[in-house]
Amino acid sequence: MTVKYYRTVIEFEVLSTEPLGPVSLRDLDYQTMEGHMSGTFLDTTEEVVTKERMIELLTAQGTDPEFLIEDEEQ
Repeated sequence: MTVKYYRTVIEFEVLSTEPLGPVSLRDLDYQTMEGHMSGTFLDTTEEVVTKERMIELLTAQGTDPEFLIEDEEQ
C-alpha cells in the first residue's frame, strides 16, 4: 500500500488593536473567540508531497519524521 503525504496551509486573518505576536492555535482560538481580537479563515491550500519533502517539512517544524513516515520494512 502506497502512503500519500499531504501538506495543508491555512491562512487566518486576525484584526486587533495590538500585535498578535507568536501564539499557539489554542491561544489564537481564545483570542478570537473569547478575547479582544477578531479572526476569520481566508484560504486553505492542500498539496501532495513526496516522502522526502515531508521529511524536510517535519524536520523544519521540529517534529521527528518517524511520527508520520511509514517504516518501509514493515
